[in-house]
Amino acid sequence: MKNNRKPLIAGNWKMNTNVNEGLNLIDDIQKQTSSINTSSSSPIIDVVFCPPFITLKKVHEILDSNLFSIGAQNMHWEEKGAYTGEISPLMLKNLVDYVIIGHSERRQLFGETDEIVRKKLEAALQHDIKPILCVGESQEIRSRSEEQQFISSQLDAALANLKNSNGTQLIIAYEPIWAIGTGNAASAEQAQEICVFIRNHLAQILSPVTADTTRILYGGSTTAANIKEFLAQPDIDGALVGGASLKALEFTSILWQTHEMAKKL
Repeated sequence: MKNNRKPLIAGNWKMNTNVNEGLNLIDDIQKQTSSINTSSSSPIIDVVFCPPFITLKKVHEILDSNLFSIGAQNMHWEEKGAYTGEISPLMLKNLVDYVIIGHSERRQLFGETDEIVRKKLEAALQHDIKPILCVGESQEIRSRSEEQQFISSQLDAALANLKNSNGTQLIIAYEPIWAIGTGNAASAEQAQEICVFIRNHLAQILSPVTADTTRILYGGSTTAANIKEFLAQPDIDGALVGGASLKALEFTSILWQTHEMAKKL
């Protein structure tokens, strides 16, 4: 493991699968990965499934919690109230260990601002739910060579009130918008360049220790064919997987490759 940063693979199902389809997918993946993490006294990789809200409880009932964890795809920052259609941290607290915060689709399609992302992240930490904070630039921003400036502003806004004591719960996912769902992943070198920038920026706004221990994932057209290239980079600690997480064989291959690489670290 890189400086004791355990690799993490999270599958974001987005708005896909009904309950039965989701349970069948989980069952298939569990059967194909039953021996992952069993060669050591404690798991050497973390695996997180992020299904739709309607499936969370059923997945919680059938998932082998010794090998896998559950994440939510979104969360409101208030504990309760007149927020029709929203899900609160109190509702999620006993169902999930992780929650995706600030995904670009939430920012672009549903108008989530930096302030909203900050509120959600702080609420997750307050309720001991590990936030997977998503950051990333559009193709337009990258074409102007402003990606680092843009990502630093996202980090500054989201982590403005974060205390160092909460840093160990934080996960960052670098997801370039131009790579999400396009089939055109960033190169491993491009991803590493941004991930090391993120780590250095965390050292400035939080602390060097927090930066060194925070896991940084890559997301954006991640597949079984390219996962090794990303994991080989010194500042990439795993992946937030979209479409490939909906294919049992594909996602299983990603998990096994990650497991084999982790054993050598």
